[in-house]
Parts: sequence; C-alpha cells; structure tokens
Amino acid sequence: MEQRLNVHEKGQGALKTLFGIGGYLKKSPVEEALQLLVYFRVSQINGCAYCLDMHYKDARAKGETEQRLYGLSAWQESPYYTERERAALAWAEAITQCTAPDAVYHRAKEQFTDEELIDLTLAISSINTWNRFNLAFPNMPGTYQVGQFG
Repeated sequence: MEQRLNVHEKGQGALKTLFGIGGYLKKSPVEEALQLLVYFRVSQINGCAYCLDMHYKDARAKGETEQRLYGLSAWQESPYYTERERAALAWAEAITQCTAPDAVYHRAKEQFTDEELIDLTLAISSINTWNRFNLAFPNMPGTYQVGQFG
C-alpha cells in the first residue's frame, strides 16, 4: 500500500466536523453496540480494512461476540441478531448502496422512533464518509488501538 497524504495531519478542519458527528452520535438513543454493528457491516460492504480493524476492536472491547461479528456478512441467514438489529442492518445496506426501498424503510420504522431513524441514518452516512476517507488516504490496518479517537 502506497503511503499517501496524512489526512489526520492535513485535514484537521474536515475531520473536526466528522468527529463532531461522532460526538453527537455517542449521545444518541441508538445504542452504541448497534452503531458498532452497523459500522462494521458498512465497512465490510465498502472494503475498508482500517475501519474493519477499528470497529472489530471497539465492538469486542464493548462485549460483542466473535460469532456475531464473524457472521455479520451473512446476518440475514444467522439466528443471533435481534429484529431491531436486522432492521438496522437492512437499512444500512440500503443506504450504503444508495437505495431506500419502501419495504426496508417500513421495517426500520417498526423498530426505531423517528429520532432514532434519523440518527441511524446519520451514523450510516458518517461511516460511509469515514470509509471513503480511509480508502482515499489509507491508514495501516492493524494499527488502531481501542479508544485512540475518543
């Protein structure tokens, strides 16, 4: 992997905005464990190795099981996700793929309040943005330490 510009050195203005979104989402009624599952799944879809490393470590540190993380790419066929998690994962996949089918929206609306669905959509949008930053200006996968960014 070629070393490109260091976005953490040169992009403080842009990253400050993204960290601000992260701070807002920490106070969201959407539980942190669910946000971490969504971050991991979206990072799988986008192929962001650094973000996968980060969110795997953060999720494990918060008590997530290896089985659920390993099975996340096949969540639809796996029995160990709640209906709320399934609705969030379906919504995350749809938004990441730039679609929002009515059926997926209605499934999410059954599990989330209006505020929660807005926050969940913001979380999905945020991780997609982080994935794109890390794909454009790669950080070395495996170097993330839990708590490194807050």
